[in-house]
Amino acid sequence: MLKQNAEAPASPAVVTLTTTADLAAFCERMVAEEFITVDTEFLRETTYYPKLCLIQVAGAEEAALIDPLSDGIDLAPFFALMANSKVLKVFHAARQDFEILIQLSGGLPQPVIDTQIAAMVCGFGDQVGYEAIVRKLVGAQIDKSSQFTDWSRRPLTAKQALYAISDVTHLRVVYEKLRAQLHETGREGWLDDEIALLVAPSTYQVDPEESYRRIKARIQNKRQMGVLMSIAAWREREAQNRNVPRGRVLKDEALAEIAIQMPQKPEDINDLRLVSKGTANSSVGAAILKSVAHGLARDPKSIPDFKGRGEEMTPAQQAVAEVLKLALKVACESENVAPKLLASAADIDAIAVNDDAQVALLQGWRREVFGAMALDIKHGKACIGLENGRAVLIKRSS
Repeated sequence: MLKQNAEAPASPAVVTLTTTADLAAFCERMVAEEFITVDTEFLRETTYYPKLCLIQVAGAEEAALIDPLSDGIDLAPFFALMANSKVLKVFHAARQDFEILIQLSGGLPQPVIDTQIAAMVCGFGDQVGYEAIVRKLVGAQIDKSSQFTDWSRRPLTAKQALYAISDVTHLRVVYEKLRAQLHETGREGWLDDEIALLVAPSTYQVDPEESYRRIKARIQNKRQMGVLMSIAAWREREAQNRNVPRGRVLKDEALAEIAIQMPQKPEDINDLRLVSKGTANSSVGAAILKSVAHGLARDPKSIPDFKGRGEEMTPAQQAVAEVLKLALKVACESENVAPKLLASAADIDAIAVNDDAQVALLQGWRREVFGAMALDIKHGKACIGLENGRAVLIKRSS
């Protein structure tokens, strides 16, 4: 059934789609569009996997709210539209949207543009928010009072519907203006690497054995690192199996404490400060002890070097990293590009330690913009100076 939303903008026309037939007809019309804008609303506060609650799509003349919670609706027509290579799909901050789509359909939209990435290329700052970019490029103000609404409740209010559809109607203007800026500056190619990463299925594959990388812990030796790897992998699988947030199983800080203290009997778990009392005699306590034992039994050759984590840098390396981070800000101001698009803090730390660090900053256009200069600064061939009251990067004469 099609329901006209009373408060939706007059143009484009907006409907809510609650049946497969109406969804299929709408998606068939969207195939004729040069580009469509797409967004999703979801909940994940109490689950590991996000729950899709609403899909918003806009073309040039019409827009729709797709209700995936409607009884009997089949989203296959929407997934086919996402896979249609003739229609460009425009998202803003698409990563979580894509996480949902690949989970539900097994595939990712193609071709795509992420306007958050495009805005970073155009100098709008790191991870610019949608409301801010709409204010600047569209001149519109978005009512954010529905931002943290419960999107799983039905029926949606007119206010919720208007907020949701504005995410894709304003996005059309945002994309058109960013596209013009990218063409004017010749930076279309700068997006290629980021978009390639965004649409790579491997980006959304969660390997429990790699989950230790997200944990900040002051690891001192390979035994502790082995335990961290094992306990983090167990927590990831447990969260997936129970479909609960990771922190509901054990918090990151507790994993770090377990890795460092390496409890090997129930009373050792009782001594842990960040693990709930009573855990020792539970199934979680047994799993902790099993994971610790597994970690301690790992072949040391299979454990990556625990050094190179931020806290393990020497004072001299830390000083180099701080200078390079300042230089990055100077370079980005000069080039009018967001710092995070060029390099993360971890990338800078890696270069401070190793000239041949395997980071994006030392590859392609990023190396041309700042990577090569970063190495010159590290080795005294360039420096940060002042010119007419502004910080600049200066190559030193030989």
